[in-house]
Amino acid sequence: MAKDNPSSPATIRVEVAYAQPERQVIIPVDLPEGATLEQAIVQARIQEQFPDIQLQTAKVGVFGKLSKLSAIARAGDRIEIYRPLLADPKEVRKKRAAEGKRMRRGGGDLEPESS
Repeated sequence: MAKDNPSSPATIRVEVAYAQPERQVIIPVDLPEGATLEQAIVQARIQEQFPDIQLQTAKVGVFGKLSKLSAIARAGDRIEIYRPLLADPKEVRKKRAAEGKRMRRGGGDLEPESS
């Protein structure tokens, strides 16, 4: 959305999202066109609410697709900050298979079939 003053830069609106198991936030941010994902995250001041975020090592993305902090934000983007995985998904599947559990689509467990 451009401002009425032609000498001022156009601005875009994005959302910065972060979630922990017990709390999720989505913060709307207005940025100048050409701003990076990193600039959006910093402007959202999300690290004040979640000081555990290590921005230089955290994985980030836009609408679930991994991206770089240096990528240019576009109007309407939902910039997501991802937490590190606590368990390797491959290892979890191996463990479930060893226990004889079947998985339902979507990751939930099904009880083993009775014979």
